[in-house]
Amino acid sequence: MDTRKTELRKTSLNTVHRESGARMVAFGGWDMPVQYAGLISEHLAVRQFAGLFDVSHMGELEITGPGALTFLQRVTPGDVAGLVDGQGQYTSFPMPSGAPVDDVVLFRRSRGHYFVIVNAANIEKDYEWLLAQSPRDCEIANRSDEFALIALQGPKAEAILSGLTSVSLSGLRFYHCTVGEVAGLEVVVSRTGYTGEDGFELMLPSADAPALWRRLIEVGAPSGLVPVGLGARDTLRLEAKMCLYGNDIDESTTLVEAGLGWTVCLNEGKGDFIGRDVLADQKANGARRALVGFELVGRGIARPGYPVFLAGQEIAAATSGSHAPFLRKSIGLCYMPKSQAAVGTEIEVGVRGQRVAARVVRTPFYRRSR
Repeated sequence: MDTRKTELRKTSLNTVHRESGARMVAFGGWDMPVQYAGLISEHLAVRQFAGLFDVSHMGELEITGPGALTFLQRVTPGDVAGLVDGQGQYTSFPMPSGAPVDDVVLFRRSRGHYFVIVNAANIEKDYEWLLAQSPRDCEIANRSDEFALIALQGPKAEAILSGLTSVSLSGLRFYHCTVGEVAGLEVVVSRTGYTGEDGFELMLPSADAPALWRRLIEVGAPSGLVPVGLGARDTLRLEAKMCLYGNDIDESTTLVEAGLGWTVCLNEGKGDFIGRDVLADQKANGARRALVGFELVGRGIARPGYPVFLAGQEIAAATSGSHAPFLRKSIGLCYMPKSQAAVGTEIEVGVRGQRVAARVVRTPFYRRSR
């Protein structure tokens, strides 16, 4: 039996995290910070001030060539033809079943030049999937090792970043990107986010990331900026009901079931794409089940995998669940039969052998004031 341990991969910010006192954990094959000062304080800092995240473990796939648009129209459900230079969209790579190989963020850099940000655990899978779809007149390159990705999130994010860049941040619209100098470094600045707050992602060569990270912390600390680990990243995205691949969506859940039907374009100009027939049918006639949010009424904390009961019968398992630090309640997600998933439906969640009262609620659980 081979007892050798696979060595964890490290982002270019690994040393910085350790210098900052981060508690490191194995995550998807990477050595990543789970928390610094503490999950709750980091979570609240992002909601009230700002937080800095190392998301360099995410992957970057580049698709170039005259056939890039045609190819992306076929392998994603959104209308890529509607994008202009610097514009992005949240999308996925659906299978014929309508379930996603991965959920991704796609940016058009220029005509015939696209960048796709993919989930860390799916980099190789996504790359191989795209190659298997017979791309024509375009090249697909995995450039994940070349770049670092830093996310700056929170209500103070724009003010903090504006002091370090000449990029017009107020003019950078949601799900758009541009190239400019940040702290003297050339950076691709995008405005998306995975926390429910306003914020920016900074993509730059891996070797430059430590200097940028340190400069951001130096400038942002007086405004409340703190480094944030994977723990708070998960609770923040759950409060905002942002799906986590491998938990809330995977190859067994269709995009419509997961509440992502809005990413599916069925306009005539879009043309055919993988999974279109299944997704079109579910959008027209409804899916059998739906991903819903719930909150516990009784005491306890829901965790992924905990059983969910309806009228005394086990019907599902929580796909995500946690104490929500900002909302001060226990929340979670699960799939329920669509006919029984109305807001207000009373359910129970099995917590350590005890059934705890819960109810289906509207999502997102948290929505920032604009």
